[in-house]
Amino acid sequence: MFVYPWKGIIANIPTTLQDGKHVGESGRKLREDLAKKGFNPLKVQPLWNRHGHSGYAIVEFNKEWDGFNNAIMFEKSFELDHYGKKDYYSSRRKKDKLYAWVAREDDYYSGGLIGEYLRRNGDLKTVSSKEAEDLRKTSKLLTTLNNTLETKNQRLQEMQNKFNEASSSMSTLMWQKDDMIRAYNEECKKMQENAHNHFKQISLEHERNAKCILDQKRELEQREKELLQREAQNENETKKLQHEKMMNERAALEQKKADETMFKLAEEHKRDKEKLHREIIKLEKQLDTRQGLELEIQRLRGALLVMEHMNGDGDADTKKRMGVIQDELKEKEEELEDLEDLNQALIIKERKSNDELQDARKELITAFKDVSTRAHIGVKKMGEVDIRPFLVAAKRKYSAKEADVKSAELCSLWQDYLRDPSWHPFKILTDKEGNCKEILDEEDEKLVELKTELGDEAYDAVTTALKQMNEYNPSGRYIVPELWNFNEGRKATLTEVVQHLLNKWKLHKRRR
Repeated sequence: MFVYPWKGIIANIPTTLQDGKHVGESGRKLREDLAKKGFNPLKVQPLWNRHGHSGYAIVEFNKEWDGFNNAIMFEKSFELDHYGKKDYYSSRRKKDKLYAWVAREDDYYSGGLIGEYLRRNGDLKTVSSKEAEDLRKTSKLLTTLNNTLETKNQRLQEMQNKFNEASSSMSTLMWQKDDMIRAYNEECKKMQENAHNHFKQISLEHERNAKCILDQKRELEQREKELLQREAQNENETKKLQHEKMMNERAALEQKKADETMFKLAEEHKRDKEKLHREIIKLEKQLDTRQGLELEIQRLRGALLVMEHMNGDGDADTKKRMGVIQDELKEKEEELEDLEDLNQALIIKERKSNDELQDARKELITAFKDVSTRAHIGVKKMGEVDIRPFLVAAKRKYSAKEADVKSAELCSLWQDYLRDPSWHPFKILTDKEGNCKEILDEEDEKLVELKTELGDEAYDAVTTALKQMNEYNPSGRYIVPELWNFNEGRKATLTEVVQHLLNKWKLHKRRR
């Protein structure tokens, strides 16, 4: 249960002692700070006791659902920074920061200034009870609108009937007028035809002779143009054919380059897909807030259309409600634009942070290249074949003098196999849900031959390096250095690497 109208509580407000009284920030200053963060509080009321400022304040939000959304965003903002209600009551030593949360039932019945203020200025409501109350108001409004619409439809029908009667009378008058004009025009036309028949006969004969001469002239000119066009067309077709041949050759070269580029992009897309998935999860939370605003905007637009339909009578209350809805719609649209700007800024910030982390990993890899692998944190060469299993296998087949040379040769041979992009001993499996997964093909001829001749240890060393290379550099097929946690056999995090460096620095400092 929440305190209604929606209220928030701010605790741990810094105070100073002046003239025997505690003095803290004013409610206006706190309200401006919260408004800049987008929480839109109506008022911030500091709580005072006989000693002065108590260090607490009550934040009052709008009674409607946008006020509830602002209150929840206000609470979540402080919880994300670990300055929520739970942090306030569980922390023994409170930081010099503000703690805040939304007022609920336990705050309402609590003792002290907070409980007294909440009981005096509000009551308890659940979200479902508030929704039921809004539904009753909406039903009442719809009933009123339906009655008004029915009245308007009746008036419209009456006006339509009057219009039909007037249109029928007008049509009859226009028909009579058209008959009179038609009879007059026919009589005039007959008189004109009789007067001009003789003149037309003479004119037609003259025009016939002139037209015959003109047609002959045009025919000759057309033949001349066709001959000229055929000559130009033959020349243009020859040039066009040569141009198309050259363009086809260029297109073939461009297609070959595009195929190579597409193969590289497909490999890069596989690595970027997981990174993009993590970014999508972060943005989904922001998308939920944005969708909520868009739904609210659609609801307000629908209400505005209804009000515009009612505005035909010029009702003052209807115009006033339309003005309120238009202002609220404008506010929501501005809030949606601000949220989109915030999302864009967060995306840019996340990309910048990711680039900085990648640069940091590169610098740490460069710094750790000379560190011994016996250390807890170091650099591991992903895709490099371990020579030790080959040395064990060589000692079983060759003498002690030859074992070192043979193991180095075998290890170098299999390292060359791994660098060969044409050898890709993997296969793709599709599960019932349609998801594809790439796994090692254990039936590959080279791998089977390796396991038979040199044993499981050498086979495991090669397959391990092969999987690492397929994960870290499947297109280039060369060894990639990576920060590694040798104790746990996994990729080291930046936190672990920095902590390792700090421990080394502290040990070196104590020795000095």
